[in-house]
Amino acid sequence: MKTRGGKKGELKVQGTWENQKNQVLLNEVTTYFFKADADKRIIDRVTTLSAAQDVNMPDIKDGMLGLRVAHELELPAKEKKEFKDDKGNVTVVEGSLDNAPSGNYITSEGKEGDAAWGTRAQWCMLYGKQGDDTTSIVIIDNPRNVGYPTYWHARGYGLFAANPLGQKAFSNGKETLNFALKQGQSITFRYRIVIASGKQRLSNEEINVIAGDFYQNTK
Repeated sequence: MKTRGGKKGELKVQGTWENQKNQVLLNEVTTYFFKADADKRIIDRVTTLSAAQDVNMPDIKDGMLGLRVAHELELPAKEKKEFKDDKGNVTVVEGSLDNAPSGNYITSEGKEGDAAWGTRAQWCMLYGKQGDDTTSIVIIDNPRNVGYPTYWHARGYGLFAANPLGQKAFSNGKETLNFALKQGQSITFRYRIVIASGKQRLSNEEINVIAGDFYQNTK
């Protein structure tokens, strides 16, 4: 592990992905870059996965970078909802028992609310009221990532994830990406996460400026 402070913090970690037999499938090197101003925190995550042996990553809608958010940022819903996975398993999410949830999704392509789920976009933002302020959380994809622009697994109950490797479920079977690495090959994923607080949500124009900086200045 490596750390560095200053105007731009850095945290570098290494790890392995192993199967049930404790055999190493992938070696991971992830570097987090941190910077901040008066009302924003920006985290860049750059992850390189190197194959220790041939590795297959079958198309599945769960992954690749995900966040679980505070109750206030869930989308308001009084009714019970059911969500079915690709194997037919059903997850039941009860409606909210209070008025705290105030969240909403919006994507770079203009999709909002529940309509953001299963769509491609350069970035996706979840925002909502927390106390007297509005919290904005943005995940920005990078053009050098596989599957760009990513599909968004953005659910109203607080699951917010970018999934470039799962395309079949989101496209109703029109697209499939069964990604694979041969032994010795590697792949790098780059994402920027922005967390902001203020009287209003981050504007699309502000996000596009932050995204442009990410595209130009991330290795």
